[in-house]
Amino acid sequence: MTVFGRRGTNGATPPQPARGPGGSAAGGFQGRGAGESAGRTKPGPALPFESKGAAEPARTEVIASSHLENLVPRIHPLIMERIDSEVASRLTNAELTAQLAGVVAEVLPDLKIQLNQREQRDLVTLLVNDMLGLGPLEVLLADNTVNDILVCGAKSIYVERRGKLELTNITFRNDAHVMSVAGRIVNSIGRRIDESQPLVDARLADGSRVNIIIPPLAIDGPAISIRKFSKRGIDLDVMVRQGNISADMATVLKIATRCKLNILISGGTGSGKTTLLNALSFMIDPGDRIVTIEDAAELQMQQPHVVRLETRPANLEGKGEITTRDLVKNSLRMRPDRIIVGEIRGEEAIDMLQAMNTGHDGSLGTIHANRPREALSRLENMIGLAGISLPTKALRMQIAAAVQMIVQISRMRDGMRRVTSITEIVGMEGDIITSQELFAFKFDGEDAQGGLQGHFESAGLRPYFLPKAQYYGLDRPLMESIG
Repeated sequence: MTVFGRRGTNGATPPQPARGPGGSAAGGFQGRGAGESAGRTKPGPALPFESKGAAEPARTEVIASSHLENLVPRIHPLIMERIDSEVASRLTNAELTAQLAGVVAEVLPDLKIQLNQREQRDLVTLLVNDMLGLGPLEVLLADNTVNDILVCGAKSIYVERRGKLELTNITFRNDAHVMSVAGRIVNSIGRRIDESQPLVDARLADGSRVNIIIPPLAIDGPAISIRKFSKRGIDLDVMVRQGNISADMATVLKIATRCKLNILISGGTGSGKTTLLNALSFMIDPGDRIVTIEDAAELQMQQPHVVRLETRPANLEGKGEITTRDLVKNSLRMRPDRIIVGEIRGEEAIDMLQAMNTGHDGSLGTIHANRPREALSRLENMIGLAGISLPTKALRMQIAAAVQMIVQISRMRDGMRRVTSITEIVGMEGDIITSQELFAFKFDGEDAQGGLQGHFESAGLRPYFLPKAQYYGLDRPLMESIG
């Protein structure tokens, strides 16, 4: 396959590359004269670049490493003159990096720029990120301390570290650059983003969740929100060491999960609901058949028998949408032992409750709410969205019978995520769902660094699910944890 064929600026056909042994193109780049073969890139797959003739002697500009990003828009057009974009798109990052290194070394003298080897390597990385990756976002995706990446137009990129938002010094060149990266994200999953479809949910190759919204809906320019996929599993023991939860609370949650209680995790946006759900899942029996249902797959099940389901949005004609409710209904026909819903936020609540009430013990889910009692109210409202009309008492009886524990998690103003309440659903008194709080986080004050001080306190109440713990032989450690 020929990857050259463009003509030089003077209209003449560029000379053919030198042939190595056996007639193959040596390196794929045109030479710049005798004595320059040393250090050239070795032959690789499908070479997408052309080379230009030697540059005229001229003054050279020395560029500081901190300004390498400013060179990308200056070098990029010259690179594009030498590239067969179709071939380049089929190269891996490593292959493209190897081929690009030689071209950059040739282009820099044309621009009267001098860089050392390290700076040239960094520049090549920036160019590859811009051509195949997500441009300036790549460095943030590689930073393990970053949880969220929030692009608010070309010149404003925020990240969340340790629960706090920070403005970075990273920028895009302009809105068109942002749109190019956004298009690369959605094209990889067979979707598109334009004025006819100005908002899209997507997922990166590593599982990170992405939301993109563009003008005219986003007034100040394209906005990209990335919730990074955690590459390390966090279990309850890790959360204890981090101070997210006490050791006794972790023990109670381990026992509750092992005893197949239906547990609802409640919290606000970014509070750590999915992380806690993943932590609880470590305690699920490896022999259970698990069906997970999510808008964007984030759960990291450790068990061997897992069926992962993901919703699908409607196509451009408004057809083909598969909702969470559709998947919950379908999961009931799949003989699951446990059903895990990444987020309950609509009419699927009624199907989830019915599943919990019909033998699918140990089901888990998350819900947006600020308090356990509010989570129950939200469930009521969601069932109303399904168009099912039930007397209030009957509806609440369904909820009380299905949900056995609510775990409340919060991101506090110091950035720390803490489990602030573990509440059991006990039953009904009249028309009211009754509950008892087993543990709560009590605020004590603030330290000199602005960190919140507090302690996790047990209510000392006998757990309502103690008989179930006895059935599983876990009643003694449960009572010891309650204190």
